[in-house]
Amino acid sequence: MSIGSGAILPLVALSARDLGASVGVAALVVALLGIGQLAGDLPAGALAARIGERRALIAACLLDTVALLGAFFAKSLILLAVAVFVAGLAGAVFSLARQAYLTEIVPINQRARALSTLGGTSRIGTFIGPFVAALLVTHLNLAAAYGFAAVMSLAAAVLVFLLPDLNTKTRPPAAERRSIWSVIVEHRRTLATLGTGVLVIAAARSTRQSIIPLWAESVGVDAATTSLIFGISAGVDMLLFYPGGAIMDRFGRVWVAVPSMIILAAGFILLPFTHDALTIGLVAMLMGLGNGISSGIVMTLGADAAPPDARVQFLGGWRLFADLGHAGGPALITLITIIGPLAAASLGLAGLTLAGSAWVARWVPRFSPPKPGTAAPAPPVETAGTDRRDAG
Repeated sequence: MSIGSGAILPLVALSARDLGASVGVAALVVALLGIGQLAGDLPAGALAARIGERRALIAACLLDTVALLGAFFAKSLILLAVAVFVAGLAGAVFSLARQAYLTEIVPINQRARALSTLGGTSRIGTFIGPFVAALLVTHLNLAAAYGFAAVMSLAAAVLVFLLPDLNTKTRPPAAERRSIWSVIVEHRRTLATLGTGVLVIAAARSTRQSIIPLWAESVGVDAATTSLIFGISAGVDMLLFYPGGAIMDRFGRVWVAVPSMIILAAGFILLPFTHDALTIGLVAMLMGLGNGISSGIVMTLGADAAPPDARVQFLGGWRLFADLGHAGGPALITLITIIGPLAAASLGLAGLTLAGSAWVARWVPRFSPPKPGTAAPAPPVETAGTDRRDAG
């Protein structure tokens, strides 16, 4: 799925332009992917609760296949826009269901490593995808990339079909299942506290991807060199997902959540003092380090906080916070640059990220790592903000 997604992400705007869209309308079409994810987060939780994680994964893959085929055959801007929006909906269902499935099937003492590896495989996929798309576009056309992505989604559906189904005997029957709104209301304190921290984490990550190329362009670095900087940063990012998960499993989530945000904040502070490709590249690598070690942190914190009897409903609300941060981060850059220079935006984001690290340090649950030969403790969640050093 991530290979296919990575293949089309750089091309949506170009496809819209080919169909007659202005620059602004093309940007809106690209934004529909994120809008679709936001719109699909809560319904995804309800769907997974009703049909189960494995079936929801298969449904998401098939829906994504249909959406990508729609983009492949699109001869009008409206059809392309609808296809992109539906792909966003499918992405919301897929992301939630895969997180819930892995949370259910993996032992608690391996949870962070498993979810960090899941985040790492997504990074690897989105790294590979653009290179495949470049070959297809060079030798065929833009539409070929959508066809390739559709094949990837269909292949993902087949792979999920071969996975074992989860044991659903302990789940409540359909008549007793909680509505997603009742779960969100019951756990509103956790969502308002820890969820806000996750929102800031997601915003810091997404703004990193936006502000580096903008700053590089402002100091005269060409597009090819900027792409190379991004590639090197992505390489650092991909190498560190497993160590981050191991630290979380051994010492606790806070030992990755807080340092990763401080590293990202340091990158935002240093960026305005860079002036050439080398210094920008070094800062980008530093931020790749911060992003890489935190791979899976949002999913892990959500898995820890989710109630076992209403996990997917809770994760629908949880992912909504994360996706709001992901979508809102770049918008924050735009708002700050309206009244000040890009350097001010970078420093403002540093302040927000540092404040977020303090907030996360306050609310991320503490738990004692398991001793050798014993089961790992399940981190408690509903007493967020209390002393949890002896929990479990």
